Amino acid sequence: MLKSFSTTGIGSLPHSDPVEACRVVFDSVDIPFWPQLPHRSFLELMVPQYSEGFPFLRIEGEDIRVERAEDQAVASFYEAIGNKKGFPISREYAAGLYAFMDILREKDQKLDVVKGHVTGPLTFTLSLTDDQKRPIFFDEEMRELALELLKGKVSWQIDLLRAYADDVIIFIDEPIFSALGTSAYLGVDTAEASRLLSGLVDHIRDCGGISGIHCCSKADWPLVLSSKPDIFNFDAYFFWDTIGLYPEEITSFVNNGGFIAWGVVPTTEAIRDVTTRGLGEQLERGMSSLEKIGISRDRLLAQALLTPSCGTGSMKVNDAVKVFHLLKELKDSYVRQ
Repeated sequence: MLKSFSTTGIGSLPHSDPVEACRVVFDSVDIPFWPQLPHRSFLELMVPQYSEGFPFLRIEGEDIRVERAEDQAVASFYEAIGNKKGFPISREYAAGLYAFMDILREKDQKLDVVKGHVTGPLTFTLSLTDDQKRPIFFDEEMRELALELLKGKVSWQIDLLRAYADDVIIFIDEPIFSALGTSAYLGVDTAEASRLLSGLVDHIRDCGGISGIHCCSKADWPLVLSSKPDIFNFDAYFFWDTIGLYPEEITSFVNNGGFIAWGVVPTTEAIRDVTTRGLGEQLERGMSSLEKIGISRDRLLAQALLTPSCGTGSMKVNDAVKVFHLLKELKDSYVRQ
């Protein structure tokens, strides 16, 4: 069960040492999450990290692409789907995950909830390309197999993490949603985008997990919310006023028990100038905008989580540490009210 104003992170940290990254996590947030470490390895970037096991994949240095595989490779992939054991993420691809589990084992105490994450199907299939630089989203077979791959990453994580917590949250990270509708993605059918996202949300729930969606920037919120996640996470520092533009969709989401994870602590250089008080005022602006469309304050407070606005992997280490320090202070200031 989620507790009001619990804090967590989006995923990435700028550290290279997985143990140090985990220390920041456990010292800072209420809902621990395993840290993605893109500075440690190319394989920990958000597309390569979840690509392991895809039959078409080719990685050469820092070049990742897909090529048509032999029929046997595809058949083996379908066999792996059928055995329902999921698709593991190895230590080479996620050192932070294994350091996270080591610490949880040492604690020898089951937590209430922990958080994992997976790259969303739109971001994955529109970022991964073939030899002609064409996104695999536009290849029906590869698109479907990619969705099955990501489902396998989800089920494997949930099975792994539920040994250490009563509940497991999985955030679907979909930064590319903010670019849908632009000239670069005019060929993307929104109905298909919705189907892929809903398929992954449903799979998280079918596996006994709590589903969340994280989107950077502003996006087509009705499309995002139509997938019916348990948690909706957005950049509430720069785009706090965007969700109130869709009163019917956001009201339905909240009234049906959905949690809004307010990403109110910026993960840009703006972090150097903000204060806890200023962040509190920003959060109040966002909540007030939803009160104006008829959502009760009591419900908003009861169904609120706090996060950074995005991952901190691209930040300097000191700035990232400040993000989590301010996140903790912001939560404490609300608890004292």
